[in-house]
Amino acid sequence: MTIKLWPLVGLCALVLAAPPQAKGEILAMMNYETKPEDSLKALKLTGPREREEGIAIMDVDPNSPNFGKVLLDIPLPADVIAHHIFYDRTMTKAYVTALGKPELRVIDMEANPYRMKTLPVPACQVGEDVIFSDDNKTWYLTCMGSNNVVVGDVASDEITAVIDMPIPYPHGLAVHGGIDRGLVTSTVRASDLGDPGDSVVVFQPSSNQVLGVHRVSNKPAPGGEAPVEILFVPGSNPPVAYITNMFGGSLWTATWNPEKSDFEMAEAYDFADIKAGVPLEMYFNKRGNRLYLTTANPGQFHIFDIGQDLAKPKLIKSLATGGGAHHVALTKDGRYAFVQNALLNLPGMSDGTITVIDLPKAQVVAQIDSLQKAGYNPNSIVLLPQWNDLAGH
Repeated sequence: MTIKLWPLVGLCALVLAAPPQAKGEILAMMNYETKPEDSLKALKLTGPREREEGIAIMDVDPNSPNFGKVLLDIPLPADVIAHHIFYDRTMTKAYVTALGKPELRVIDMEANPYRMKTLPVPACQVGEDVIFSDDNKTWYLTCMGSNNVVVGDVASDEITAVIDMPIPYPHGLAVHGGIDRGLVTSTVRASDLGDPGDSVVVFQPSSNQVLGVHRVSNKPAPGGEAPVEILFVPGSNPPVAYITNMFGGSLWTATWNPEKSDFEMAEAYDFADIKAGVPLEMYFNKRGNRLYLTTANPGQFHIFDIGQDLAKPKLIKSLATGGGAHHVALTKDGRYAFVQNALLNLPGMSDGTITVIDLPKAQVVAQIDSLQKAGYNPNSIVLLPQWNDLAGH
């Protein structure tokens, strides 16, 4: 395994080991890839350059002397196209999805140095999201290129089932053990982001049977909304899930109707009202009265009050971040949110920075450009377990 020198970050060498916790630091883990050629030229990083991928661990505490420095680098093969990082519910394992290969990489977060294994997933093309059952016994992997959901055992990481979807391009997924239901979004064709879907599939986790399909569009079919992420509101009764429509620029709810044993879909917020587009990821605070949501174009972090009515989220504030605002890592103490600004290397939506937000003050307090200046885009972000809040995931 090679060691990256990161000369533009300011470190001389990196050690592949779990870094010890110290005062005045918050460590984040993010997978990164080389920026496209046009972006490299704009940054005046010229000359022949091979595509690179890896997982970097960086100090993101704005009060730390090592703020913005990469402390650890784990190189990855350049053809993996590592996409997202997901913790199981104990945060002892991290799962890294891949767009380029039918595999999952699983990191043992308790080992020192970290141990990573590669799990072949032959039934999965273009692996997107991994989510976990409430009891943390089962994981689910959406496969946007093979139109299915792969089911696995968390303890052994053995594949136990493959659920074929009745509509294509599964991406976001949420499971609620209390009602024995799962929801899967139908997003876009992975090769060119075309043929956007407008629906959500309902399945039963206990049997892995598909039960139905619901549209999340007010337009005549096909609506072209591209629903992308979906997340149940913690503790909601009856259960309510939020859905972001990436191309539709809207937020929808899926509300459980116990009498019908089914969901009712409704639009909750239209981002056109604030001239924001491409809504993506969602997170909740510990009290459950705040929804945090990113939009990629322009890059923004939105704070919603959902304490009064889940069906009618009230926008409190929108903060400018960077083009392609995507995943967010939140600290357990509720002080900071770290926004990763890059979406699939898309023009205007792959800034490459990390925005630091003081949540109590609802203010941007810093911007990290270490990866950007080195010619890389971060593709997702989580904090190391001692700092990370799962935030409803």
